[in-house]
Amino acid sequence: MEINEFINEVRKLQINIDDDILDKLEKYYNLLIKYNEVMNLTGITEKKQVYLKHFYDSLCISKVIDLNEEQSLCDVGSGAGFPGIVLKIFYPHLKITLLDSLNKRIEFLNIVIKELNLDNIEAIHVRAEEYAQQNREKFDIVTSRAVANLNTLLELSIPMVKINKYFIPLKANVDEELENSKNALNKLNSKIIKTERFLLPIENSNRTILKIQKMDKTSKLFPRKYSEIKKKPL
Repeated sequence: MEINEFINEVRKLQINIDDDILDKLEKYYNLLIKYNEVMNLTGITEKKQVYLKHFYDSLCISKVIDLNEEQSLCDVGSGAGFPGIVLKIFYPHLKITLLDSLNKRIEFLNIVIKELNLDNIEAIHVRAEEYAQQNREKFDIVTSRAVANLNTLLELSIPMVKINKYFIPLKANVDEELENSKNALNKLNSKIIKTERFLLPIENSNRTILKIQKMDKTSKLFPRKYSEIKKKPL
């Protein structure tokens, strides 16, 4: 995806894009390539691919939610900052929390935050289930991209979502995961209110974004320890 193509596709999503945003994305890309040599942050390094598969793909959350109307967001398993850092660049008003269990990724995220002069954003080295137990019903939006199966993600993420707000996972093909998530949705007092399926521009790979609303408080039984979640998913 060339820069002009990226700009056009972002505008089709009805997202504002200007020179300051483009400058931050360029700096972000350069930092990603620089630190990827020693940290193994991503297997995607070619610039056109990064803009398509990381930057644009992260912004597709806007297909199901207007982030201009939300105030706080948590990115579970943020990795190299997708979608969390990208969303912060485009939606600077958002208070964003990035979670990752690998400290070297948190170190990279903190470098990006500093170099891009981003504020009201923090990167925390912690397992999601541990953070969720201490931060219940805290966020308007919890999101996650390419981290785990849906039933596992639901248990890790839903406890952090405010009642009547949303967990929005960014996925590829999810048919089997959807079938296996019914029990988890029920136990976590949540329901899927929108399923957005589309093809990524240019390469036409499948994407699915789920908008899952939390209907009531989550039992304090959840999330369980990760060993329990892995051994017996909901």
